[in-house]
Amino acid sequence: MSHKTALFVGRFQPFHKGHLSVVKYLAFHYEKVVIGIGSAEDNYLPKNPFTAGERYEMIHRALEEEELNLSKIAIIPVRNINNYALWVRHVELMLPKFDVVYTGSSIVKRLFKDDRKYKVEEVKKKIMTSATKVRRKILECEKWEDLLPPATKNYLLSIKGDKRIRKIN
Repeated sequence: MSHKTALFVGRFQPFHKGHLSVVKYLAFHYEKVVIGIGSAEDNYLPKNPFTAGERYEMIHRALEEEELNLSKIAIIPVRNINNYALWVRHVELMLPKFDVVYTGSSIVKRLFKDDRKYKVEEVKKKIMTSATKVRRKILECEKWEDLLPPATKNYLLSIKGDKRIRKIN
């Protein structure tokens, strides 16, 4: 294993089974995993309905439910500084040291590739879904629950996240 710590950056709005499949892969292949909750300051917005704390809970509960070794996984909110030229340095200051970056975000990929300091890997989800799809299904009152890990679904329902998505859109 040439890389010891993987960084997985996303907004996780909400954390779904595709995200979980990536974390499980990373936890198996790397000594440590850092999950960076991006745009931590955004919430109660159509594309960002959940707070950083709520997203932390969704992720933590899903990983706990999967019985992943949480001692090797750090979940850390990262505020967006809205300055792409400085963003990678900002992430380095906010998070523990990492060696390789995984993300589904094209801009995050570009920024880390341009920086040339980190290896950037393509996110390979075993389960193809997206948080956008989950939010759309909730908004259109379609079946969405099976796209989320049970612990995430239960937490989302406990905070009435489905109603919030419908209300803010």
